[in-house]
Amino acid sequence: MTVTAVEPRKKSLSALYIDGEFALKLDTQTLIENRITPGVELDDEDLHRLIELSDLRRAKEKALWLISYRDHSSKELYDKLRKDYSEEAAEKALQRMQELGLINDEAFARRYASELASKHQSPQNIRYKLTQKGIDRDLTDEIIESLDIDPQVEIAALVEKKYARNLSDEKGLRRTIAALQRAGYKYSDIKSVLNSYIQDDYY
Repeated sequence: MTVTAVEPRKKSLSALYIDGEFALKLDTQTLIENRITPGVELDDEDLHRLIELSDLRRAKEKALWLISYRDHSSKELYDKLRKDYSEEAAEKALQRMQELGLINDEAFARRYASELASKHQSPQNIRYKLTQKGIDRDLTDEIIESLDIDPQVEIAALVEKKYARNLSDEKGLRRTIAALQRAGYKYSDIKSVLNSYIQDDYY
């Protein structure tokens, strides 16, 4: 196979033409580093290697861009990379980010859990969201225990912030209870807190 043209395209890509026909788009820098210019001869192995190198470079660049935007867990970053790149490229890019100290699941999990706790999320919801991010169960349990969340204190904070005005009638009260249950709080804790806000026994 003979490379007959290399034409720049958008997003740091170049169109590679082989034997007079368009073949595929590859990372421009990868082509430059490997001296791929018109007239170069390639076999299937050469082309496969170029694809892998291009994928890996672009996966690393995408990983850096995602991390610059916000923190990610390992699972979250890998899943996003796999939408555009091969399994191997995604794994190697993730590994490189870990080596650079840009991805650290424990540090991420502690920051994320603290952020959720500051928004009065229940331990159950925090556990669920950490699990969704791929955080290890033992680490999740350790973090939640360290937060030392008092459910009734958090429920009271949520009521004051969002629901106090809804407690004047039965309909509003039941909607508030349902919302707090969806937030992961137990009915017994919810009832205990709401008893201090209402006079009538709606529930």
